[in-house]
Amino acid sequence: MSGDLGGTGTERAVRRDGAVRAAVEQGLLGPDVPIVGLLDVAGIRESAAALRVAFEAVTAPGTPVLHAFAVKATPLVPVLGLLHEEGIGVEVASPGELALARAAGVPAERTVLDSPAKTPAELREALELGIAVNADNPQELERLDALVKALPDTASPLGIRVNPQVGGGSIEALSTATATSKFGVALRDEGAREWVVRAYLDRPWLTRLHTHTGSQGIPLTLMAEGVAEAYALAEEINERAGRRQVDTLDIGGGLPVNFGSDEESPTYAEYARVLRERVPGLFDGRYGLVTEFGRSLLAKHGTVVARVEYAKSAGGRPVAVTHAGVQVATRTVYAPGAWPLRIAAYDGKGMPKEGPDVVQDVAGPACFAGDLLAVGRAMPLLEQGDYAAALDTGAYYFAHHYAYNSLARPGVYGFVSDEDGSVSFATVREEQRVEEIVAEAGGGRADALTEAVRRGGSGRS
Repeated sequence: MSGDLGGTGTERAVRRDGAVRAAVEQGLLGPDVPIVGLLDVAGIRESAAALRVAFEAVTAPGTPVLHAFAVKATPLVPVLGLLHEEGIGVEVASPGELALARAAGVPAERTVLDSPAKTPAELREALELGIAVNADNPQELERLDALVKALPDTASPLGIRVNPQVGGGSIEALSTATATSKFGVALRDEGAREWVVRAYLDRPWLTRLHTHTGSQGIPLTLMAEGVAEAYALAEEINERAGRRQVDTLDIGGGLPVNFGSDEESPTYAEYARVLRERVPGLFDGRYGLVTEFGRSLLAKHGTVVARVEYAKSAGGRPVAVTHAGVQVATRTVYAPGAWPLRIAAYDGKGMPKEGPDVVQDVAGPACFAGDLLAVGRAMPLLEQGDYAAALDTGAYYFAHHYAYNSLARPGVYGFVSDEDGSVSFATVREEQRVEEIVAEAGGGRADALTEAVRRGGSGRS
């Protein structure tokens, strides 16, 4: 396997087509189950292998490297377990994400805690478990000061996150190295760099340095520039300390994903080469490395498939009303310019639909006019009983349910394709039941507010 992402777009498309057909044939999709999420197990494994190989190709032998999957991208326990088996750890940013990682069996030494709002309890738990922690700001570092004194035998590698302030990409909300980003210590602010250096000189237990420039919409050169700034800072700290105090650089993740075709571009290998050219000392063995990729590991290997409930026309344009909309594709619906999705058409038997391209809209089930997966899209005409598949949705889509209209979370299934063309499925997450929706909405406390009014009080019960 090369350092590029494993497999080809054609191979993945063939597996996807087979999985959609099999999902219909096996009853995972149909009139009574009108939406599912599908995960390509082989594709996930290929991406994990490609990440490992890409960095092995440019890193000195024996260099400790931890690739930690950003759990926020696809917070599903079986996914974390599969990645762990493929040699990928986790990066967590909340107690919930840490709980998911632990449920998946990921050990503490392969876990990194990053968050701009860690509570004292979260920090204590991390240090008690031996989880790596990157402090986001001076106040958090003060909390770590107290915890390190209270837990002197902690095995947690500790560091500081810095914002290199190298600029943003095409999606402002995902650019974390702008002048006013909320993340990390703003390195170019007056006095900030010297504060960071002094923080390390005063604390021999600070041994890591973390940065992350952003994700979707960030060019590789800008990502590398952010890493270069952190590398230069580590070198300065070590020179002033007179020893190699910073021994590990956490360079974050953020490899952008191509949502325009089945091609996976850029690749991990391309990014590793850019890093080696821009920051050659990063790979000579002096520093251990941590990466935190998320979207790029999973996006291409997930598909949301939804039944066309009705096919209608408005203003002379066909509209396919499906069961996939804002509840699974929140970013696409609210920011379609930044997050367009490809839509593939399948017939009622799950076969790729053929026919002339027709300009049409693909709508979701939510009760507002903007709930649209695609507008004015040219593709084979979707008719009642067909299926619309939202591609490249393995990250930040069906695992991030938005409960508009109390729509149920879809079931998620991993699939494996055999050489004979047969497809087998494994349940990753069951479809949410209506009873669960009611329970989450306080169904067991139906009289709580009316009883409070009758009591005339405001206390909890």
